[in-house]
Amino acid sequence: MNPALLRNPVALGIAALLLVILAAATFAIVPETQQAVVYRLAQPIRVVNQYQPDQQQGQSGAGLIMRVPFLDRITWVDKRVLDLDLENTQVLSTDQLRLNVDAFARFRVINPRLMLATAGSEEGVANQLRPLFGSTLRNELGKVPFTALLSPERTQVMDAIQTGLDARARQYGVEIVDVRIKEAELPEGTPLDSALRRMQTARQQEAITITAEGQRQARIVQADADAAASRIYAQSFGKDAEFYDFYRAMQSYRRTFGADGSGEGRGATSIILSPNNSYLREFEGRAR
Repeated sequence: MNPALLRNPVALGIAALLLVILAAATFAIVPETQQAVVYRLAQPIRVVNQYQPDQQQGQSGAGLIMRVPFLDRITWVDKRVLDLDLENTQVLSTDQLRLNVDAFARFRVINPRLMLATAGSEEGVANQLRPLFGSTLRNELGKVPFTALLSPERTQVMDAIQTGLDARARQYGVEIVDVRIKEAELPEGTPLDSALRRMQTARQQEAITITAEGQRQARIVQADADAAASRIYAQSFGKDAEFYDFYRAMQSYRRTFGADGSGEGRGATSIILSPNNSYLREFEGRAR
């Protein structure tokens, strides 16, 4: 180095400042959370630390990079998952109920060049996605009744919304990671009261149908049981007809004379019959 320059502190300071400016224009540090799109003369030439599925930590390309000073320019794009809120969206369900729906989606920039060319920034792509989110939400919720949002079918509805929105979001270089419905409410007043009455009527009709079906099944089971009992009785008593007559006669005596407690007074029944009456033949013994 020139000794005269070393003796001149002003010149030394200027040289150091120029070196710092040159180093700042040449080197840059890319964080793990950012994607760096390098432009040269307003044309994108490369992307550093671009998102890749199943990318391992430390192998993404983040860190210190070099560029052509004063010719290359870096635009930063967030690599993390971003949120997209959709508040108070009017939706008409398939059962003609007007709903106020609050939902949100999560998205990630997977093609920074395309995103910057079509939307300009993360905020710009969020503004582009919001109307698409609303139309996809109305389209999918218009295919299902309101009760689907109160049942396990809600998950399938959200998956369908995510699939539809993701297909439209790819044109902006982003992918939809998740979609969730926060709230789905009926407007206050007459529409809400009318919807509640319809839901109550539908549940009552469903309960009546279930009860009728249960009664029908019960009658079928009872009939099958009675038929099975008759077959068993027929098979059993058919082996000894005299014993069957004796058993039936004993049952009749028990009921007639109140011996089973079914009468007003236990054993209080009195019947006057002739000794040779056929009803009392079992009292004459087995040998007749």
